[in-house]
Amino acid sequence: MNEPVDTFDTSGAMAPRESGALRISVRTAAIMLAFTVVFTALMAGAYVVTAPLVTASAQKEKLNLIGEVLPSALYDNALLDDWIEVPPIKELGLSDAARLYRARKNGEAVALIIEAAAPDGYSGHIGLLLAVKASGELLAVRVTEHRETPGLGDYIVPKKDKNKAQPWITQFNGLSLATVTPERWRVKKDGGRFDQRAGATISARAVTNASGRALAWAVAHRDKLLALPPNGRFEETRP
Repeated sequence: MNEPVDTFDTSGAMAPRESGALRISVRTAAIMLAFTVVFTALMAGAYVVTAPLVTASAQKEKLNLIGEVLPSALYDNALLDDWIEVPPIKELGLSDAARLYRARKNGEAVALIIEAAAPDGYSGHIGLLLAVKASGELLAVRVTEHRETPGLGDYIVPKKDKNKAQPWITQFNGLSLATVTPERWRVKKDGGRFDQRAGATISARAVTNASGRALAWAVAHRDKLLALPPNGRFEETRP
């Protein structure tokens, strides 16, 4: 006689395990979802709180930089709101669009604040910022970025210049194309008007030539640059 064989209800035995695993998965997913929602909310809240501070800090930094070429006492308009977009322009050494700012006093145009660049520094690109008076006079020029050799070519930055009484770059202050013609807007080694430091002519040459080109461009287009409405775009017309 055959003895009865015990049977094992596979589906019934596995059901509790599958149910437990499912509950763990659902709970884990819920925790992750809650964490994501809370984290996203915290990040959004932090952005809302800090965004105005970051913007204000960036504007302050930009105004401080502009203040090195244009004293704040010379204008009374909201300078950073009175800008126009300038496309990449060869004379300015720009490969990307940039903003040009207009300074005004009592409604009258005072100066243009122009970004420019010298592509031919000893170590490549040298960023520049110039303030050009509405009359065509160069108020000042400053280097905004460079990779020139420390202790040799970095004297183009006043803080690095050993001559604290009269930094090299201040020799451009107050000059115009009427007082120094474009042909003379070069370092003395190239037959021009401006000094350079022994052993570091390339840096000085690059800044000098770029400043002259930018000044000449600003003077040639100043009427149009000053007449455009705020937040407009300058389009250069070539023959």
